[in-house]
Amino acid sequence: MNKAGYQISWKIKRNMDPSNDYQFLHDILGKTVKITLKCGTFQGVLQHVDSCQSIFLNRVKNLESGRQAPGVKMFFGHEILNVELLDDLEQCAGRQTTPTMPREIATTEKSAVDGGEASKQSTENSDVMSQEKQQLSLHNIKYTFPDENKGKDIEYVVIDQFQRKFGSAMIHIKKQSVCSIAAEGVNLCRHGKLSWLQVATKSHIFLFDIFILGAQVFKNGLQMILEDKNILKVIHDCRWLSDCLYHQYGIALSNIFDTQVADVLQFSMETGGFLPHRISTLQECLMQYLGMSYKSVSFMEQRQCAVKKNPEVWFMRPLPPALLNVLALETAYLLPLRLKLLDEMMSDLTTLVDGYLNAFREGSADSLGSTEISCMELPQELRKLADVQKVRRQNAVQKFQLNEDGFLLRKQVA
Repeated sequence: MNKAGYQISWKIKRNMDPSNDYQFLHDILGKTVKITLKCGTFQGVLQHVDSCQSIFLNRVKNLESGRQAPGVKMFFGHEILNVELLDDLEQCAGRQTTPTMPREIATTEKSAVDGGEASKQSTENSDVMSQEKQQLSLHNIKYTFPDENKGKDIEYVVIDQFQRKFGSAMIHIKKQSVCSIAAEGVNLCRHGKLSWLQVATKSHIFLFDIFILGAQVFKNGLQMILEDKNILKVIHDCRWLSDCLYHQYGIALSNIFDTQVADVLQFSMETGGFLPHRISTLQECLMQYLGMSYKSVSFMEQRQCAVKKNPEVWFMRPLPPALLNVLALETAYLLPLRLKLLDEMMSDLTTLVDGYLNAFREGSADSLGSTEISCMELPQELRKLADVQKVRRQNAVQKFQLNEDGFLLRKQVA
């Protein structure tokens, strides 16, 4: 045994608490470890540990062949015989008083000697790890609109393994007629890297850890959802994600409601046909259409600051809870934003229909007998739309400045 290292012996022994070692492994995330399998020995940077004691390593090196393996590799818990910390243990002195002593933790394997008792203990340990996993991955966030006295709590789930939560998420999302989509990574396009894909419904938010799960996450169900023409996907600026998914994963996004596009369309309707000189950020749309205060959308500022400080912040594992909240919030608000934009864009239709409803019923009946129902001439009630657009254009020229291209110089939302 390496005296400078901390060692975990992956054996079956009763009366041991697996949660201690599970917690210790979470404490040393980002450290270099050596793992011994039944088929070889590997070294890498510890990225993640799941409830089944499977380990994810980055910058993996096969110590027997000397070969380097790119990306993140997963090692199943039932194959691991030993885990050894290679980093200087002085950093962990506060956690372990006797770091040179091996510790043994339970696995799901059953010893023939232990018989029924080992099986029972294994089940109990599995329940403990399941409960701990739920505590790690289930979170609540609160989001509030100005016209509401209290915020609304919504649960979000971090999905970083193909276990029960992934299957439940797929079943839930496939039942939806509309959901919202967001994503985070580095240089998110065909040349970049995707780290997180978030999906929100009316009642749940799922944060899929693409960095850990890999491309298999799409083959296991996400691709079917993203390409499903019967599920409306709400996205703010779908261009970058569409390019990334298509060229890197072979996924063609379909049936998209883009809130950035809807904002430009609504601006054009409000100004009688003018186009703005620029598009709006999600933060600006939330403030303009949902009436949210600058403080309420501060999570977007937090996101920008984190990315500016570390462009690869979304590849940190574990991701800080504050940034998990950002992932959830930027997805959750897309659904009410879509509804508000639809209301705004439908306002002209509603007004014209109201005019149609009152065209005859509030007037005299004398002229009805001479009116041909089949007449296709444009009714006066619908001609009013041209007058409305003319007034809007006049007001827009007074309210905004025109640039050399004839676009209105849009003001920032305060």
